[in-house]
Formats: sequence, structure tokens, C-alpha cells
Amino acid sequence: MKKIFLVALMGMLFSCTSSAQKKADKNTKEETFKVTKTEAEWKKQLSPEAFYVLREAGTERAFTSPLNKNYKAGTYHCAGCNTPLFESETKFDSGTGWPSFYKEIEGNVSFSTDYKIGYARTEEHCATCGGHLGHVFNDGPKPTGKRHCINGVALKFVPEN
Repeated sequence: MKKIFLVALMGMLFSCTSSAQKKADKNTKEETFKVTKTEAEWKKQLSPEAFYVLREAGTERAFTSPLNKNYKAGTYHCAGCNTPLFESETKFDSGTGWPSFYKEIEGNVSFSTDYKIGYARTEEHCATCGGHLGHVFNDGPKPTGKRHCINGVALKFVPEN
């Protein structure tokens, strides 16, 4: 009898989601952005890979983006709506296989909590169109200590004049 009770209790504990998780998911879906398009419009504009990452919160394979090793001067824009997101001087080689930055262009990137892999992560979105960019972690270099780990396919590089 004790075994059955313990197994049932363990099952309940591991299958429950908190109200905070539900709130985060609900808030993310209800957020509105300046640039909104239908799914068909996004599919027409974006490559299949960019659509998967930006509109379906996918992740590109590590070490596949040509922007990962790009060290030219310029600005990284959202591939969906052309909003400037990161400056080249904040880019660094994190060794993760994705373009990484220690600082975003303030006001152009929004954040939410992502529980998709079983624990909380800070997900990044374009503040203009809501496109999924990647995640931010607290293991980056100074001066911020942040590592914005961004899918290269979600970015468009605009070189300095």
C-alpha cells in the first residue's frame, strides 16, 4: 500500500506544471508586435530554415551559420523585419557554434521564459516582429556577463558603410 501511494505521489509531482509556467506561455502568445503577418505571409518571405527558427521557435544546427565566424564591422538585424538587434563590437566567439553577443541593442530585443526542455531559460525575440532569436545565458564575458546565443538564420548582417 505504501509503495502504491509513493508511486502515485511521485507521478503527480513530476507531471504537474505550475501556474507560472502556464502564465508565461499564455503571456507569450498574447503579446502583440508592431509587425504582424499571417503564417502564409511569413512562409512566402522567409526561407524554410528561417521560418522554422523565427516563427516556430526552432534551433538551427550548431556550426552551420556563416555568421558564426563573421567578424566584420556592422550590425546584425532581424531576418524577419530588419530591426537592428546586435552591434558587431559586442560579438564574441563563445565556442558554442552559434553567433554570440554580450549585449543587445536595448529596446529591440524582448525576453520571455521558455520551459520547452524541462527547465526555465530566457528566450529572446525581436521586439518588433516577435521572431524567435535564441536564448540568453549568464555565462558571457565582461562587461555584461551575458551570452546571447542567437540562431544565425534569424539574423541578417548589414556591414558598416
